[in-house]
Amino acid sequence: MKLAIVGGGGVRAPLFVQSALRRADRLGLAEISLMDTDAAQLQLIGALCTELAARAGSAVRVTTTTIVDEAFDGVSYVVTTVRPGGSEGRVRDERIAQARGVLGQETTGACGFAMAMRSIPSILAYARRLREISPNAWLFNFTNPAGLVSQALSDAGIDRCVGICDSANGAQNAVAKRLGIEPRAVEADLFGLNHLSFTRHALVDGVDRLPEALADDHFLASTSLRVFEPKLVRRQGMWINEYLYYYYYLDRAMADAGNGPTRGEEVLDLNQHLVAELRAIDPDRNPDRALSAYFDYERRRSGSYMQHANHNRAADPAPPHADDGEGYAGVALGLMEALEGGTPIRTGLNVVNRGTIVDLHDEDVVEVSCIVDRDGIRPVASGPMPNEQSYLIQSVKHYERLTAKAVLTRDRSLAIDALVAHPLVLSYSRAEPLVDDFLSAYPAYAEGWK
Repeated sequence: MKLAIVGGGGVRAPLFVQSALRRADRLGLAEISLMDTDAAQLQLIGALCTELAARAGSAVRVTTTTIVDEAFDGVSYVVTTVRPGGSEGRVRDERIAQARGVLGQETTGACGFAMAMRSIPSILAYARRLREISPNAWLFNFTNPAGLVSQALSDAGIDRCVGICDSANGAQNAVAKRLGIEPRAVEADLFGLNHLSFTRHALVDGVDRLPEALADDHFLASTSLRVFEPKLVRRQGMWINEYLYYYYYLDRAMADAGNGPTRGEEVLDLNQHLVAELRAIDPDRNPDRALSAYFDYERRRSGSYMQHANHNRAADPAPPHADDGEGYAGVALGLMEALEGGTPIRTGLNVVNRGTIVDLHDEDVVEVSCIVDRDGIRPVASGPMPNEQSYLIQSVKHYERLTAKAVLTRDRSLAIDALVAHPLVLSYSRAEPLVDDFLSAYPAYAEGWK
């Protein structure tokens, strides 16, 4: 089996490759193709990945290419992890949003729109080319905003495509860790949208173990729920996706954004230092030093994730983003194993609704629990949403529908309407200049907009 990673020169690729190598025998994995348009960085990251394969004694071939047709030829699975506009684009988005008086967060609100404006055309082009070269391949999209990109792909007629996110299974993984059991033993009831989801129940042998977990202060402080006040979590009575911090504590998020560098600037600085260090070391000649530098970088980046949002500032550093230790790689590889005939799994994915959540449209892409096995991916019926959570999900889904259509048709007026609909913007006087600022900032992606 061949696996391709689009964005394979990205700084997270070695972690993905490391996880894939551990599962290679179960997957029947023969080749990992790293594809990227940045040849220089691809060479550095590719050398790290090749060294990881050598140290694992793996027979899996790690190849690199800048030619998408080579990556897609004979492929079974494609994972997209690209960042159109680069880390510099993330910083630019944040600063534009802040200058207009709205939240500058990578995937939420105005910056999520800006990222979608660049990500949707890029991923759609890859998806269409994949259908021409390897029509039976699965595409797993991790490019943010993952749910919105997946919505646009579905609207454009792309099938055999799902959106993946390492935060979707937060409750399942955290409850399993608390009980010392495998995540597959936990049946989570997940509903909502990407970065805007809730988990109502976490059943183990038919018993809901989530209420007792939420009543445990240590549990809250040791998971991503630490960004919320305990009383807020318990009032909801559910596991809350950590990105809801930006809705429930908007004033704090805005205040934190004005103190020091943005998260994008932090990540850009970390990435630039890593690439410069790898170039100076030369991974081909000094693999030990190169891998040491890489994993030191990864520890620093993961350790600083959402530190600004840590409600309990005196607690230990926040855990890495994913509670399963493998992040989005674990989600993608678990999907592959199940689809290839391994043990069926229950996992949170971004898929077309088709009645799964009854109070959203059938064609909406939603984030819900799914059963995955050799026969495919089947969403688990979630029924109607509780009123307390529904109002926000409905509002943001309306924004997503408008944004997907606006980007696919390159309609400026519709884009303005989309941002006005978002709960974190809600104003024409902010939405119109934001859309114009984003279009002006990225002329390569603004072509054809009207």
